[in-house]
Amino acid sequence: MTAAVTDPHFRLPPAPAALEPGPTPTFSVLIPAYEAAGTIGEAIDSLLRQTVAPVEIIVCDDGSADDLTGALARFGDRVALIAGEHRGVAAARNRLLDAATGQFVVPLDADDVYAPTRLERLGDLARARPDLDLLSTDATFVRQGHPTGRFNEGTQFAVENQAEAFLDRCYVICPAMRRDRLLAIGGYDDSLRTAEDWDVCLRLVLDGATAGLVDEPLMEYRLGTGSVTADRGETLRDRLRMLEKVAASPGLDPAFRDAAEQALARHRARALAQAAREAVAAEDPDARARLLAVARCRGAAPRVRAGALLASLSPRRLRRVVAATVPGSVGAHGVDQGGSRQR
Repeated sequence: MTAAVTDPHFRLPPAPAALEPGPTPTFSVLIPAYEAAGTIGEAIDSLLRQTVAPVEIIVCDDGSADDLTGALARFGDRVALIAGEHRGVAAARNRLLDAATGQFVVPLDADDVYAPTRLERLGDLARARPDLDLLSTDATFVRQGHPTGRFNEGTQFAVENQAEAFLDRCYVICPAMRRDRLLAIGGYDDSLRTAEDWDVCLRLVLDGATAGLVDEPLMEYRLGTGSVTADRGETLRDRLRMLEKVAASPGLDPAFRDAAEQALARHRARALAQAAREAVAAEDPDARARLLAVARCRGAAPRVRAGALLASLSPRRLRRVVAATVPGSVGAHGVDQGGSRQR
């Protein structure tokens, strides 16, 4: 029997036979930063208050024009800074990954903070289940200083069928990832502007990784106009590209390939619906064509398809019908499922 079953806050897949507890791994905390001089200090302060310290804190300046160096000056050699031209958050994460030395890498966005025990509890989970490659905790959504809910309330962690569940939702937020496994799959896909975190978790699990959760809200995910992904349409298009890659992968189990195709159809419907809503809001001449595309999309729910068709045929009631029947892309608490951000 392992220590895992004694902790009521662990959510875990079945353990391999005769698994024994392991040592506490080392954690590198990696912060991609773009125009983040005003927020990064608080993020780093939260790391310096950890009850179990990270082996290193590394910040990647992704071509910022603000004074990020000045914002980091007070931390001295406690924070390592690397820099490069502005290529987006996925490229910044890859630069950080190449520089890290810890056994696990833990992402932190420059406008979020960790609770003091987050790394300690991730270490508890790693010791209890040394077979896990993805270690996560719950998070509290915070808007303008006020909590608005928890991540895993609306995005349920998957104990079983983890790969298939990742087709539907990214059920971990800022997870610690085993660095060797992350390097083995090629790191992040830097062609994605958003959804890069979801994509890398899905590819890890498809490669045989398993995930566990400490069901405690041990970080603040701060919502605001500057941090939540602003371009919903682009976010959904990136998700489609992510799922298209998966569905086209050779050697997939037939049942999983079917699940991937179904997920792709659902997300394609969401992307088409979002494009239609945006066109209607902008009074775009292409709005009717976009609504007809939703009406023809088999992945859309019958009510959505019917509403899109009705809206395309009823110019006077266009906005009202779309608002009532064609869903937008924003999930619970005003954040896209998966927590992807745009930098």
